[in-house]
Amino acid sequence: MVGMDHGSLPMVEMGEPDVAFGGPQGNIPQFVVECPYSHTSKADPIVAPGAADGGHQHVFFGSVSTDESSTATSLLAADTFCEQQLDRSAYWTPAMYDHDQMLIPDKVTAYYRPGPGIDPASVRPYPFGLKLIAGGGHGLARPSLKVASWTCGVSPQNAPTPPDCPPAKGLRMIVTFPDCWDGQNVDSTDHRAHVMYSHAGSCPVTHPVPVPQLTVTVAYQTTGPGHDLTLASGSLDTLHADFFNAWDEHKLATEVADCINRKVVCGVTSTKT
Repeated sequence: MVGMDHGSLPMVEMGEPDVAFGGPQGNIPQFVVECPYSHTSKADPIVAPGAADGGHQHVFFGSVSTDESSTATSLLAADTFCEQQLDRSAYWTPAMYDHDQMLIPDKVTAYYRPGPGIDPASVRPYPFGLKLIAGGGHGLARPSLKVASWTCGVSPQNAPTPPDCPPAKGLRMIVTFPDCWDGQNVDSTDHRAHVMYSHAGSCPVTHPVPVPQLTVTVAYQTTGPGHDLTLASGSLDTLHADFFNAWDEHKLATEVADCINRKVVCGVTSTKT
């Protein structure tokens, strides 16, 4: 598996969300975590565990320790840059370049919500160690705007390619993960088949467990015209993101119960215990 990219394995059709991510505002039950940029590496503990070169450069957020040897247990034991200190998860995306110069992102903002139309009371916490990938990759069709897109600042207007952002409203990439789990596996051969997107307010019988629909937005300071943006994974059509769950299990269960299940909009770092 050394050197494989996200498109090198046979893919299971996961569908797409029923609606595109609509920004941070509104009355959708949710809790939110912000994690500043941590480090850059070619490691990929989901696609290429144990390999120092996971295929292309990634930018990591959350856990300070994420590398090719990371496990959920090692992530949980390490420090995190996340404002919510009990979220020890790892979040990452392919590095982005402007005229061949790698850009350093500011942060990732992770929004945990019920899938569109899903009964918030039915949502269950992720199993410890769940691995998720969403978006495009080499050899895959361009992902739907509902899965991977670009915007300026916190605007809900999603674009298929990076727009020219005005001053003080830097570029953001947006990726939304599946929200239905098969109830058994924290990973799968292609790293996608164990989860699917809900449809019409329900999960398929093959993936019956509603889990939070995670949307990550990665903030860059890039504004204005004149950029030549590419991703380490290839063209902009390969935009994707990875998530390796290492939340403290009690804290994650509390966040899901107190925010999503109770239909409450919680802040960046909920103080509920």
